[in-house]
This record gives sequence, C-alpha cells and structure tokens, in this order.
Amino acid sequence: MTPLLTVIFGVACGMSVANLYYAQPLLPTIARTFHVGSGVVSLAVTGSQIGYGIGLAFLVPLGDLLVRRRLIPTVLLGASAGLFVASVAPSVAILIVAVIVAGVCSVVAQILVPFAAHLADDATRGRVVGAVMSGLLLGILLARTFAGLIAQVAGWRTVYVVAGVAMLVLAGTLLRVLPGEDDRPTIRYAELLGSVVHLMRTERVLRLRSALGALAFATFNVMWTSIAFLLAASPYHYSQAVIGLFGLLGAGGALAASFSGRLADRGYERLTSGLSLCIVIGSCWLLFVGTTHLIPLMAGVLLVDLGIQSIQIQNQQLIYALRPEARSRLNSGYMVSYFIGGSLGSATTGITYAAGGWHAVVELAGAFGVLALLLWGASEVLTLRSRQRVAPT
Repeated sequence: MTPLLTVIFGVACGMSVANLYYAQPLLPTIARTFHVGSGVVSLAVTGSQIGYGIGLAFLVPLGDLLVRRRLIPTVLLGASAGLFVASVAPSVAILIVAVIVAGVCSVVAQILVPFAAHLADDATRGRVVGAVMSGLLLGILLARTFAGLIAQVAGWRTVYVVAGVAMLVLAGTLLRVLPGEDDRPTIRYAELLGSVVHLMRTERVLRLRSALGALAFATFNVMWTSIAFLLAASPYHYSQAVIGLFGLLGAGGALAASFSGRLADRGYERLTSGLSLCIVIGSCWLLFVGTTHLIPLMAGVLLVDLGIQSIQIQNQQLIYALRPEARSRLNSGYMVSYFIGGSLGSATTGITYAAGGWHAVVELAGAFGVLALLLWGASEVLTLRSRQRVAPT
C-alpha cells in the first residue's frame, strides 16, 4: 500500500460516499421546489442512507468473492445513473427513488476500505485505514460545501449532474490503477451472505463495535441533517453557499481525527474510543449554545466530527483484526449496523426539528451519544471482570 495508492483510495472513498450527503444543505431549496415540508424532504437524506444500507448488505460482501478491480467500476456506473436521474426528477418521490439507487451503488467506499486494510501490513494498518477513512469523512463533509456552492450558482439540480459525471471519471480511473487479484475464494453468493450473519453472531467485538458505530453515526446525522434549517433561519439567515461552507469545519475535525489511527497501531483503541465519545457528548453542549451564537456552533461542529471520525477508526481497526480473510464481510456487517443507526438519526431529525427546533435536535443527538458512552462503559467493565476471573492466583 504505497503513499500514492493510499491517497487515491482516500479520494475515491470520499467521492463515492459524498453522493449520500449532497442533499443536506439543499433541503430548504428542494422543499420549496416541490412544495413539501421539512419532514418529507428529509427523506431525500434518509432514502440515500437506506439505499447505502442495502448496498452494504448485498454488494460489499462481494469484495471477498470477486476481483475488486472490475467490481468497483461497475458499481460506480450504477451510482452515476442514479445521480443523473436525481438531477431531472420531476417530483420529490422520484428524487427519493433516484437517491436510493445512487446510495446502493455508493458503497464502493466500503469495498475500498477493507481492500486498503488487506494491502497494508500489520505495523501500518491503523495508519492506512485512518488515512483512507479521513478521505471518506472529508467526502461526507465537503459534499455539503460543494453542493452549497454549486447550487448557489447553478441550482440544486446541477449538483447531481456534476456528481454523476464525477462517478464516471472515478470509474475509469480506478479501472486503471487498482491492483489485480489472482486468487479469489470459491464460495456461492448465498453462502457469502450467510457468513456475514454468522460473523455477527459469533464475534462479540464485531457486535459491540457495530452498536457503538450505529449510535455515533446517529448523532452525526441528527446534527448534519438539521443544521441547514438552523442556518437558513433567524438569527443567521445564511445562503446555500455559506451553509455549505460549514462542511469545512467538519473537514478540520476529520483531518485531526486521523491521528487516532496511530493510537490504534499502538494498542490504545479502547481508551481512545471512550475519549472520543466524551468529545461527541461535550460537543452537543456547544451546539446547544450555538442556537444563537456562531463561535460555539462552529466549535461544536468541528468537535462532533473529530469524535465520530475517531471512534470510527478505532472500530474498524478492531474488527479488521478479527478475520483477515473476511474483511469485506466484517465490514459489511459493521457498516449495515452503522447506517441503520445513521438512517434512524436522519429519519427522526425532521420530526424532532418540526416539533421542537434546534434545541430538541441537539438533545436527541446528545441522547444517542450518551447511550454509546454507557454501552462502551458497560463493555469495559465486563472485559475487566472477565480478565480478573481468568487471572492466575
């Protein structure tokens, strides 16, 4: 895994996963286009994540079966088709269907991450995964900046046109640069999917880390799905372009969190996980104050992304070490849970914001964060007790 290939993997992950998040800063404008409320238009975000979850369950395991150099460009062509349909959608229903299709095919990122872990050696795996995951989170966050700026100049539909073209370019690029794989396992597709379920049943670390990831991502989506409504209203009254620029704050947090990959290589995954969750919960207080104060809001955005990216890196470092020959399937089980949590967060956000505004949304995000911290604490207590029972007397 050369430095150049690490950069290419990170950029590819960021570009593909960005497809899920273009709608977030555009929600107020899309709502006006189709004359619908915040609860309905938020389904454009939820739909893309539901599609992503489907892709995680049924496409990502293929990374352990098929040659990824051919699989990945093929899937990207499907993402491009969904994005082009979204750009011309005549109704919000068709838009939601189109982003679901794009979401299904945007799981390329989750095929590339275990591929990167496979190509890296044991001593640098945490650093490589951290770098690639930073690229992925930068894509999530900068998607908002890109979408806001493009929509401000040329309208929200142009965002999806440009994104569709980007997927075509990415497909061609990866077809040329991805390394080949000669020996792939001989296993039927049904058995492949069944082994994902088996891994979830038998690997306690995978179940724990999947639950932590789901709750953390729910917190992330609660904040990012609703922040456009806060920034478009009083007292901020920001344009789409300015709202999109808030993604740059989260990008700073994502880059800072890449350091946690080095901590994972040194064996500090569990401690770093707890500290990361504390950062997420603390950031919710800043977001609450940020209802009317810009500086705390900006600090809260930066810290919540720092904490969630860090916990994600720790989670994946631990699960990839479980079964090296099944990393795509491990990632599939983990990421399905992760995006179930994210979909739950974005689906409840529209209703929560309509009922209680930004304050209620931040309380919801904080509740998800507290649940994750309690789960981590309980798992640490159980681990400590287990070690005490088996310790020699």
